[in-house]
Amino acid sequence: MNPDIRRERENASFNTQILTNILDGGAEKTRRRREIEALVINDPDFQHDDLNFMSRSERYDAAVKKSAQMILKLRDYGISDPEEIYFYKRFIHRGSSEPLDLHLGMFLPTLLNQASPTQLDTFFTPAWNLEIIGTYAQTEMGHGTHIRRLETTATFDPSTQEFVINSPTVSSIKWWPGGLGKTSNHAIVLAQLYTLGKCHGLHAFIVPIRCMKTHQPLPGVTVGDIGPKFGFDEVDNGYLKLDNIRIPRENMLMKYAKVEPDGTYLKPPSDKLTYGTMVFIRSMIVGESAKALSKSCTISIRYSAVRHQSELRPGEPEPQILDYQAQQYKLFPLLATAYAFTFVGQYMSNMYHRITGDINQGDFSELPELHALAAGLKAFTTWNANTGIEVCRMACGGHGYSRSSSLPDIYVTFTATCTYEGENTVMMLQTARYLVKSYRQAREGQQLSGIVSYLNEPQRVQPHPVSSRPTVVNINDLSSLVEAYKLRAAKLVEMAAKSLQGELQHRKSQEDAWNNSSIELVRASDAHCHYVVVKLFAAKLSEVSDTAVHSVLNTLALLYALHGVALNSGDFLQAGLLNVPQLGQVTQRIKALLAEIRPNAVALVDAFDYRDEMLNSVLGRYDGNVYESMFEWAKRSPLNRTEVHDSYYKYLKPLQSKL
Repeated sequence: MNPDIRRERENASFNTQILTNILDGGAEKTRRRREIEALVINDPDFQHDDLNFMSRSERYDAAVKKSAQMILKLRDYGISDPEEIYFYKRFIHRGSSEPLDLHLGMFLPTLLNQASPTQLDTFFTPAWNLEIIGTYAQTEMGHGTHIRRLETTATFDPSTQEFVINSPTVSSIKWWPGGLGKTSNHAIVLAQLYTLGKCHGLHAFIVPIRCMKTHQPLPGVTVGDIGPKFGFDEVDNGYLKLDNIRIPRENMLMKYAKVEPDGTYLKPPSDKLTYGTMVFIRSMIVGESAKALSKSCTISIRYSAVRHQSELRPGEPEPQILDYQAQQYKLFPLLATAYAFTFVGQYMSNMYHRITGDINQGDFSELPELHALAAGLKAFTTWNANTGIEVCRMACGGHGYSRSSSLPDIYVTFTATCTYEGENTVMMLQTARYLVKSYRQAREGQQLSGIVSYLNEPQRVQPHPVSSRPTVVNINDLSSLVEAYKLRAAKLVEMAAKSLQGELQHRKSQEDAWNNSSIELVRASDAHCHYVVVKLFAAKLSEVSDTAVHSVLNTLALLYALHGVALNSGDFLQAGLLNVPQLGQVTQRIKALLAEIRPNAVALVDAFDYRDEMLNSVLGRYDGNVYESMFEWAKRSPLNRTEVHDSYYKYLKPLQSKL
């Protein structure tokens, strides 16, 4: 092991294993995760060549092969718990996307949540056994996030008891669904429901697209792969054009909304139930943001501990670059963010399952809050993680540009989350709509509950941006910082609501007023989400009994909160929560926190517990033997299979003879 990284671990002030258990949600979950991980890593069927040296077709082929083997082994091992299936699948594909992602992550969950008991009997078992391989076809070439304007139609024909599914325009062609191009034989298609001459909005339909025996496209179905993307090389993201395809009435998912044999439409208890799968995925993406950022921090911090560069003092040995304050300022706030997002991901998962249980009992009261929070946190966490991954890559200098570091692959895979399952700006505006509605309800005297209950409190803090008198924030106290974030959020929600009202008073339409206030609305949602993250990070500390672990997590939480104050100081000044002299104090306190975290930095990323096989990074190796690993990786490049490449004989040698 590299002596630098060994020394880092010896100097840590806390037990890494205790913190790993907290991140996993308990010691038993850590044990079981590692057990499942070992099943995969020790299985020769899941060993493969470096994907970086494969063509796209080879990567797709390898991914399908592993996915097929995965299904068989899940049955052999008797793994059926959804969380354990997720672990197993993630270890096999090691963070990369794969062709069955939407089958497992959207097709099956949509059946479970939106199919009637009869439909579950018909479709779920064949789908679980991969006789039916499904995808989730929502996005169209012309519409994505604004799903209410999707153009695909499903028209009920009472005379045949069938729906006619049609793509009426070029822009209505389904575009982007993973696994659609070559893998799936069925799709859950989101389409505008027409019955008895009336449109009832979007509903979900199970549509066969390929022959179950030959896998050839069915008549009237035009389907294929959309071509290379920025990333996702293993996935056949596809297009789907449907020319008046007929499916039985029973193929409309009818747990909530229904169409009777005579064409009568029975509406669901809530129109948001149609979007339940999206809410589920958005909730999951919060946790994925934490994983992508925590992997990136692990790689960049471990590398920074073994990389020596330049001189702090003339004549002395080159220091570890982790000793430079500027490097710490790049990486440690991101490390704190990765921890914060991990705890928020746990909260969102628990919240989703709790509210889903309530929905199954007929209680839909918390669905709007879940919908709004999932949308906002999806945007907030993916924007921040996406930016953070790139900071981690650049913090590794030139070697971060090599795909051997794994950082480019983490980035190109993760960056898609900023646009799929809802483009982030639109997600923030959806959250803002809920916040403005809640603000108005509070002003009308209604008592709000849940995460927006802080809007019940009238804002008494008055702006005094140049004052030096004491303010609300004690920058050394986490509970005081949580209070400041709450008041900042309340102030920005109030400003957004007043901007909207002001626009309406200028005789603008609701739509124009909303558009003209969108900057304030996005800022309000961002502040709300930021408050939620700080609040949940602080709340997690109350669950930690180990003194050393509590201390290091408290330091991270303070750094996360104060770094956010520094980046958004204008908001805190404008709300009268900070004064100008305190800004300098914030900077000094951040510097002190960086120094506190420095001895524990490697141990803190070790606690994420990523095995080398999962990171797949020469820079992030646990043993720190970076340069030896990098040299061996480079020698495996296909260009090195021969000493002289064919291009020399074909082009360069003839050229030289003519000069």
